[in-house]
Amino acid sequence: MNVTEVFSKINVELKDKLQFLDDKPEENLESTIKALWLAAAGLPVSAEKAGNVSLPELNEDQLKKLNKLIDFRLKNIPLAYITQRQSFMGIEFKADKRALIPRKETEILGKKALELSHIITKSKGNAIVFDVCCGAGNLGISISCLNTKCKVYASDISEEAVALTRENIELLTQNEQVKVFKSDLFSEFESNKFHGKIDLIVCNPPYISSAKVVKMNPEISSNEPVLAFDGGMLGVKIIQKLIADSPRFLAPQGWLVFEVGVGQGDFVIKLLQKTLIFQKINSTTDNSGNVRVVFAQKSPLLN
Repeated sequence: MNVTEVFSKINVELKDKLQFLDDKPEENLESTIKALWLAAAGLPVSAEKAGNVSLPELNEDQLKKLNKLIDFRLKNIPLAYITQRQSFMGIEFKADKRALIPRKETEILGKKALELSHIITKSKGNAIVFDVCCGAGNLGISISCLNTKCKVYASDISEEAVALTRENIELLTQNEQVKVFKSDLFSEFESNKFHGKIDLIVCNPPYISSAKVVKMNPEISSNEPVLAFDGGMLGVKIIQKLIADSPRFLAPQGWLVFEVGVGQGDFVIKLLQKTLIFQKINSTTDNSGNVRVVFAQKSPLLN
């Protein structure tokens, strides 16, 4: 059988067997089969990019591998972990179980952070950026790729996530622009080198309440690291620490921008207001009108 015939046969076989999650809108039956096909051919790409790549013919061994990859997917192994690729902000990242799979919804945060970075570099010429809770490193690395005037320091409490970020830095040749450290938020940056020097802090923190983590879809809860989701009893434990500690590192008029869960926006904005440290506190919503990103600027009068 030729490529079209094999693809059609697999399409029919999987049509009623695969389920797709709302937080991965780029994944559908066609993009999933194409991504698995290309992985079997030794051409790992994300579901998003797979749609634009012509499928090669597979030899007998590659067809066996494709069937094995399909079995993994039917067992609820995330597609990005099978192909080891995920697209974020138009950039192909390595993805595996060491870190959270970058989501489309987090591109709302990525785009706002990138916008702020351009405002800063237009004014100052360059910018120093922190990407804390970096996971796979997708936020900080995207900023460095898309705004070459930024120097990025990424950090995560997970050694495995740090290792994956380091591999993505290598993959995308950002060694000169991005450095990554194992750190509990800002713990490894407590020095005069960083205090009051950071122009932009970006963070996609864990923000799901502990009680809800165990109720998540098994594809997520059984595969992706719990540490990347669990935000404590109310889901805002890490966010509260982020708000409390970031002013120590931000330069005057530096920006803090981070993702929040659905329903957390108003509460988080009030937390920022109560500090009396931030000005221009604002938010960005998703297509459903939910606040998903909050950003605020440190007062110019504070060091």
